[in-house]
Amino acid sequence: MLVLTLKLVLAHILGDFVLQPNSWIKDKQKKKHRSIYLYWHTLIHLVALVLILEFNTTYFLGIFAIVISHYCIDLAKLKLQTKKNARTFFFLDQVLHLIVLFVVAYCYTDYTFEFSNMFTPELILFLIAIFLLTNVSSILMKVIISRWKLEDATKKSLKNAGAYIGVLERLFIFVFIILGQWSGIGFLLTAKSVFRFGDLSKSNDRKLTEYILIGTLISFGLAIVIALGYKYMLEQLS
Repeated sequence: MLVLTLKLVLAHILGDFVLQPNSWIKDKQKKKHRSIYLYWHTLIHLVALVLILEFNTTYFLGIFAIVISHYCIDLAKLKLQTKKNARTFFFLDQVLHLIVLFVVAYCYTDYTFEFSNMFTPELILFLIAIFLLTNVSSILMKVIISRWKLEDATKKSLKNAGAYIGVLERLFIFVFIILGQWSGIGFLLTAKSVFRFGDLSKSNDRKLTEYILIGTLISFGLAIVIALGYKYMLEQLS
């Protein structure tokens, strides 16, 4: 199943990203179903699948299902998306395509999937760690730092940028600790300090400096504690 899935994913990457020029994308967005490039794009997926699957007629129905579903998903996306929801529809489009690929690959294998075996203790522990690093930590950070209010804290800043940066840095720290690369945390802290130094030196605002330092240390501390807790619990399960 894995080999077939990888082949299908490779064909998808070639068709959707490598062999689709920006001019085609713009034309499809403008003309919708009337764009000739929508059909060229579908044809490229067909050719990519046939070539990568080495003209194996066993997969004829699977290829047909993938190509037809790809056309329908793309057409629905073009009809429904707007400038405001374009990002959402991009990810939804890719998820739907991948689901189709996995379903087709599953249909061509003898592998039996039991839902009861899906949520293993290791997977549950991993999901808990991820949710702690993202949603839970973000809420904790907001609660802890809310006692200090900065004027114009969001001025000239991207919406929710600070929250996203915090989530990403905690995920990076988690990965570094799991891999035993503690030096990566030092590099991450240094990189963040360098980027923040310009803003802090220009503002000459001691409160802002302290605010950022407190937030950074709390974020790093939470990530380290969660990662170490995850490693310890994982060892107990094994």
